Amino acid sequence: MKWDAWGDPEKAKPLSEGIRRLLEQALGVREASLPQLEPEQVKLRPSALSAEDRSALAAVVGAEHCVVEDRERLLRAGGKSTLDLLRRRDPGVQDAPDAVLVPGDEGQVAEVLRMCTERGIAVVPFGGGTSVVGGLDPLRNGFNAVVSLDLRRFAELHSLDEISGEAELGAGLTGPEAERLLGERGFSLGHFPQSFQFATIGGFAATRSSGQDSAGYGRFNDMVRGLRAVTPAGVLDLGRAPESAAGPDLRQLVIGSEGVFGVITRVRVRVHPTPETARYEAWSFPDFATGADALRAVAQTGTGPTVIRLSDEAETGVNLATADNIGEDSITGGCLAITVFEGSQAHVDSRHAETRALLEAKGGTSLGEGPARAWEHGRFEAPYLRDSLLSAGALCETLETATNWSNIAALKSAVTEALTSSLAETGTPALVLCHISHVYPTGASLYFTVVAGQRGNPIEQWRKAKAAASDAMMRTRGTITHHHAVGADHRPWMRDEIGDLGIAVLRAVKQTLDPAGIMNPGKLIP
Repeated sequence: MKWDAWGDPEKAKPLSEGIRRLLEQALGVREASLPQLEPEQVKLRPSALSAEDRSALAAVVGAEHCVVEDRERLLRAGGKSTLDLLRRRDPGVQDAPDAVLVPGDEGQVAEVLRMCTERGIAVVPFGGGTSVVGGLDPLRNGFNAVVSLDLRRFAELHSLDEISGEAELGAGLTGPEAERLLGERGFSLGHFPQSFQFATIGGFAATRSSGQDSAGYGRFNDMVRGLRAVTPAGVLDLGRAPESAAGPDLRQLVIGSEGVFGVITRVRVRVHPTPETARYEAWSFPDFATGADALRAVAQTGTGPTVIRLSDEAETGVNLATADNIGEDSITGGCLAITVFEGSQAHVDSRHAETRALLEAKGGTSLGEGPARAWEHGRFEAPYLRDSLLSAGALCETLETATNWSNIAALKSAVTEALTSSLAETGTPALVLCHISHVYPTGASLYFTVVAGQRGNPIEQWRKAKAAASDAMMRTRGTITHHHAVGADHRPWMRDEIGDLGIAVLRAVKQTLDPAGIMNPGKLIP
């Protein structure tokens, strides 16, 4: 991934002159407040790792896998949130890990954690580098130094049980690598978050990731059947059977732990045969409330689409304004919904027919397959557009939450109002887009995209807007995060989310597994 942008530089999406004029006229977007820097212009805080500590760690992982050069440290100085990317443009001194360690097996991970515990060195596990919530911030929190523990050498398909439909994957495998290895054997995991091209299996587990096919295959935590995690106190090897009544499910304690308890090294997941066929259909609804009610009916009836999502009026309008993203003249307004069905031909046909009947009964109008296929074609490209918007002087970021169906309208309104009001105070109108992309029988997620003009210090500008939106989520019975995780950014709201006793439980687990507190400090647990 590019050091100061989302991903592959070859896939950058320059803004058209028409979009630039629209941004200037509608949002007052002017020149970016923070100019882009070249890597050699970035001033990193000098490595605080002593020569003795570096030598000791290099003896564990190998000298070539213990790196202190600025280029490697810069690549792991954070994730890919808008705040991360804006910080990469800061001409002042920037924080970065003091070294990058790339262990090759669990024994090396265990020894690194033992040594870091003894020497007072914080450890930040690193997978694909795609965190958008400050989960990779190189926080020392009073420790002598902080190292990035890169899991990229944990990239194997360890086993595939074709009878049971389970595969054990190395935590460092990226989404595409995992799909390639499984596909060679005729199987698929079916987990496709927007970070799919770069994020890793371990990262999916550590953040409770949810992919775009969640309606059909579930969230990543639904797929996990077992895992191994190396902690400073020892190794956790969890998941003896698909389900068990042997006490609380400790797998779910490690899933979503964001590296604060230990390092996930292997994940055993449910897989399925590569789908025989797929069917696509897009829909139009007159308004968001009608569309949301239709999605609720589908989720509660259980008709079984693999993908089902709904854009609100604003997001549908933006899709129309950038027609290459949708490519369908039949969309005339309202709210666009996408459905995809995968499986055997008979199964796809039956689920499609039942879903189609429900959507028609709920006021939907079929737009055919074109917009749905166009969405799939461009589903991983949106972050590249954000890079171009930031460079053009726009402020652009996403945030997400979830709530019950009965509360969807109130939560959407509260978050939208919080964002627009906060950004208006900085002197810019805001465009707030929203969609539902993950549905459940009792509720759904809301995913917001915000575009405004950069004003003053854009980092502080966005911090205030995000805080206002987060407060609105808490007031309106939403969750602080549906699938982006907690990291450092959402940590201030964890007490509102789980209460004082919940925080005490997490701290007790932390004390047991990581008594010195070296694992990813400053994240998840207040």
